[in-house]
Amino acid sequence: MKVLQFTNEYPPFIYGGAGVHIDNLSKALSELCQIEVRCFGDQNLSKPNLIVKGYQNVAPGGYLTKSLNKVHDTLERCINFNSDNIDADIVHVHTWYTHFAGILAKLNYSIPLVLTTHSLEPMRPWKKDQLGPGYNFSSWIEKTAIEMTDAIIAVSNETKDDIIKHFNVQKNKIHVIPNGIDPDEYKPVNNPQVLKSFGIDTEKPFVLFVGRITQQKGIIHLVNAIKYLNKDIQVVLCASSPDNKTISNEMESLTKESQKIHAGVHWIKDMVDKESAVALYSHASVFCCPSVYEPFGIINIEAMACETPVVATAVGGIKEVVKNNETGFLVPVQLKESSHEPVDPDKLSKNLASKINELMEDENLRIRFGKAGRQRVLENYTWKSIAKSTLSVYKALI
Repeated sequence: MKVLQFTNEYPPFIYGGAGVHIDNLSKALSELCQIEVRCFGDQNLSKPNLIVKGYQNVAPGGYLTKSLNKVHDTLERCINFNSDNIDADIVHVHTWYTHFAGILAKLNYSIPLVLTTHSLEPMRPWKKDQLGPGYNFSSWIEKTAIEMTDAIIAVSNETKDDIIKHFNVQKNKIHVIPNGIDPDEYKPVNNPQVLKSFGIDTEKPFVLFVGRITQQKGIIHLVNAIKYLNKDIQVVLCASSPDNKTISNEMESLTKESQKIHAGVHWIKDMVDKESAVALYSHASVFCCPSVYEPFGIINIEAMACETPVVATAVGGIKEVVKNNETGFLVPVQLKESSHEPVDPDKLSKNLASKINELMEDENLRIRFGKAGRQRVLENYTWKSIAKSTLSVYKALI
């Protein structure tokens, strides 16, 4: 069997969970079948059973807005994905950026189409502010692809429910297969030099955030929670890639205010390499995931694999990953249906701080949650088992 995967992100150009997913899934699948990856970029990789080819940016039209340039650029690359010879048995697409490419491959080459939903546009109304009219296109292409695909892979049961609610699809086409990690890469390490390189005091506990600066990831709610944290707790915000200037400016302003009233607030503005990320996860006393929408939340299993307890919002797939009072604490949050923002943002920040404080004051509880978290990852979220489940979906279609 040969599988053709289309993706926006692929190493070294990864900025989110979908990129981490396709990187690891393609490698794990290459142990089971032939994999070809076509992605955005200049990648050129050839290994046994794994070929990767990047497709470069095209020159933007001078008349286009930034958001429409992204749409036109995406469409052109999707066409170019299909202009090269396709000899695969299955085509598998990831995120709306490649949905048009999958549609073309299905129609023009008569290949079964598989689509993994890493997130859903109806659940992210704030993207309209980022993409402008381009959001209308991303929503349309997502709906079109989902409703004509042969199999959908949802990364959580909650995502499956969202698909059924927002799209006209048969339930038997949806397969729930979670995200995963490599537990040999994400494991507890002792590497205090990484902390020192970022100016973090190795003698004091810290709560860690890792993620993009977006409304979806809820980082602003964690920054607002800092004023409610115990004063001896450091805060490490490993946060980059703001969605837009508005949230970038808000993050800058709020973080500066927090640093005035709370010592030990560290903001790492660049994406860190995997070695540094593992060290940060491992040395953190608590990991916090304050997302307002999260189909799965791969950062939580990265932290859990490093034996770090998690405080996370009880939304989306997080509820299936983090076991309340077993691998961490889940913080309830009431969201507005129209905007998917918290009804009471300050209450959410207070509740996040309360659970972080509670864990910080109980070392034995942190250790117990941490051990249980890694065991949960080993039992449920390894790429080897995820690749086997994905292969079963392919085989059923062929």
